[in-house]
Amino acid sequence: MTRNKKVVLQIEGMNCPSCAATIEKSLSRLNGVSNPGVNFATRKASMEYDPTRVELKEIRNAVERAGYKVKRLEEEEKEGRWKEWRVFLLGLVLTIPIVLIELFFEFPQDEFLLFGLATPVQVVLGLPFYRRAYSALRNRIATVDTLVVLSTTTAYLYSVAATFFIHAPTFYDASATVITTITLGMLLENLSAGKAGEAIKKLMGLAPRTATIIRDGKEQDIPAGDVRVGDIVVVRPGERIPTDGIIIEGYSSVDESVITGESIPVEKKRGDEVIGATINKSGMLKIEAKEVGKDTVLAQIIRMVEDAQRSKPKIQRIADRVVAYFVPGVVLSAMTAFAVWYFIIGVPLLFALTIFVAMLVVACPCALGIATPTAVMVGIGKGAEHGILFKSGSALEMVHQLDTVVFDKTGTLTQGTPVVTDVVAVGNKEAEILKFAAIAETGSEHPIGEAIIRIAKEKGGEIPIPDSFIAIPGKGIRAEYNGHCISFGNRKLMKEDKIELSQVEAKIESQEEQGKTVMSLGVDGKIRGIIAVADILKESAREAIEELKRDGLEIIMLTGDNTRTASAIGKELGIDKVFAELLPGEKASVIKNLQAQGKIVAMVGDGINDAPALSQANIGIAIGSGTDVAIEAGDIVLTREALSEVSCSLQLSKKTMEKIKQNLFFAFLYNGTAIPIAGGVLYPVFHILFLSPMLAAVAMILSDITVVGNALLLRRFDMGKYHPR
Repeated sequence: MTRNKKVVLQIEGMNCPSCAATIEKSLSRLNGVSNPGVNFATRKASMEYDPTRVELKEIRNAVERAGYKVKRLEEEEKEGRWKEWRVFLLGLVLTIPIVLIELFFEFPQDEFLLFGLATPVQVVLGLPFYRRAYSALRNRIATVDTLVVLSTTTAYLYSVAATFFIHAPTFYDASATVITTITLGMLLENLSAGKAGEAIKKLMGLAPRTATIIRDGKEQDIPAGDVRVGDIVVVRPGERIPTDGIIIEGYSSVDESVITGESIPVEKKRGDEVIGATINKSGMLKIEAKEVGKDTVLAQIIRMVEDAQRSKPKIQRIADRVVAYFVPGVVLSAMTAFAVWYFIIGVPLLFALTIFVAMLVVACPCALGIATPTAVMVGIGKGAEHGILFKSGSALEMVHQLDTVVFDKTGTLTQGTPVVTDVVAVGNKEAEILKFAAIAETGSEHPIGEAIIRIAKEKGGEIPIPDSFIAIPGKGIRAEYNGHCISFGNRKLMKEDKIELSQVEAKIESQEEQGKTVMSLGVDGKIRGIIAVADILKESAREAIEELKRDGLEIIMLTGDNTRTASAIGKELGIDKVFAELLPGEKASVIKNLQAQGKIVAMVGDGINDAPALSQANIGIAIGSGTDVAIEAGDIVLTREALSEVSCSLQLSKKTMEKIKQNLFFAFLYNGTAIPIAGGVLYPVFHILFLSPMLAAVAMILSDITVVGNALLLRRFDMGKYHPR
């Protein structure tokens, strides 16, 4: 069975959301193409295709038949941009004298001069509009190109007739200025769209271009994209690591801030994993490549961000539906206005045509179409720069609506690894207590045993091997060493071995009330001390909870741990509602019950045993670090360990939605005001036609620039105010 491939194409020539619909319709007709989606803001088309039924070349041809171009190599892109600007400059050079002659000068037979100047503008500069309008017509879609072609062709053909047949005033300035001005607007909009996508460019720029590998016993430099799994990569101090892998030789500190956000370099030695795009700070490393190309952590982050920027939130889908009906409605309104002014009111034909053309031009719904996707692009990019990966536009849209945040305990609010917090000795030194406990735990693989052995080694060096030991399930361990009988475990074990705990009972209860696991140590039938072990809180946990509570959110903690430990940690964090002793499936049930109460819930977890709960929640927020960054269960992935990013993502969502609503307000206000004015509603009162076709084109472009500029202001949003320091 052949697996479908996924392809993303960069499209040139789109100038409104309806263009995206035209391309989608053209692609959907291809046999073997499924789920085509085109994002106007990013100018990208994504789809799946069956290579046994359709070739990539056919997909490109379908886009080009629709009147658009697929970007190729970077050099070709630059050449294409220069060609567009050269054609525009030609149109501008011809349009300026047309406007000057029409407004200020009169020459004998000047209509023939105007015809000669306007025709190249209409044919050369206007050709892309005609191509795209024709393709849209074939797909039964009305686009901005439809409005431009109808308005400019009407003005141009009337002027030609006036020049050669009816000898009336001409209208060349309207057709030429509209085409030239809208072309300029499209070029400026493309530049702005490029700025909106700068986050992706920054991420891509992190990857080194070359890698030094060892082949046939010799070092050689190759493009980083040519590194294969199993290659031995040499990374010298100061160089970026070109791919994900495992250190096989060397010792160094590695700056992983680009992925994890941790500013302090991490010590790395043989056997440790490293991530591509991180920086080797000191020693030379030899790394065996494990993940290359599209499978690296950085590539996964880039892909996640791109997919999110291409996706459409609910508010965008509503805007798209409005745009779909908007263009036909405008054409009908312009025809109605022309008929009323010419046939009923009885104004001159030139006046009625001016109204018809101005209405078509001023009504281009670009601002309405780009209001949402541009803000979403910038918001998602801003989050990616700070380690907050929104996996869809819908996730970004919904976060600000949350009223409840549910946290998993282990590995989310806590470190996830037990550590020794207290050692209480009875007539012995602490080091002696740790030594005997570590001897008993030497053969254990339990996390608590590992924590005790780790600190015992730090305090006293190597741990002797016991002469014998036996693990007692649910109780602890018995061991023998150098003639001593060691008992290490809970109260049940101490009771069985007749070891009196009265000397330490108060300490045990005090530690247990704090949510710690307490193990007692008996040697030769007498209590020697206790060791308390706990999964300590993350440094950012308290700050995160406080921030979210200030935002007015209800905070809940879920855990599979016992009730006493869970309550103690909840109390320490200021979390009032705690659910303990839960299985993974039961965590999802808790969230389902909260949703049944009408709550909009986010679940924050590590993305492994919390997967059912993350999937059930309205928004799943997965804590990712290192190679776990591409956790599938969550809607948002936090690549850094700081939980304050939960609040940070909330604030970013609020700010992005503010921009979207502002943009939609500007767009609707513009169209709601400009169309009636262009239709001449002010003329009976003020005896002026407020918008000529040229001014209508300028107004339309200014509305687009206003919307894009407002969205780009989101890049200045101070994430540091909410981001962990």
